[in-house]
Amino acid sequence: MLEQIAAVVGPFVVGLLVGIVAKRLLSAALFLIALFVVLAALGYMTPDQVSAFLQQMGYAAKEAVSYAMRIKELVPYSSAAFLLGLIIGLWKG
Repeated sequence: MLEQIAAVVGPFVVGLLVGIVAKRLLSAALFLIALFVVLAALGYMTPDQVSAFLQQMGYAAKEAVSYAMRIKELVPYSSAAFLLGLIIGLWKG
């Protein structure tokens, strides 16, 4: 009985946490983009500085994607409980 509950609750909690982290990362990325647009529009940053920053972000994103591909095997993304937790995490997170 306890194993059945853990088999449902575990993927749900993992999905919830992944959803919350994804939403917060997306929010932070959008905030940074808006900040750099405003700084460039006000003249505090040159287009070359913005371009260099975006290039560095591209390298970081490439590394993050390769890391995510390695840990993809650990996430039970085919589980309905995981997907439900992910949706709730993205919505409420």
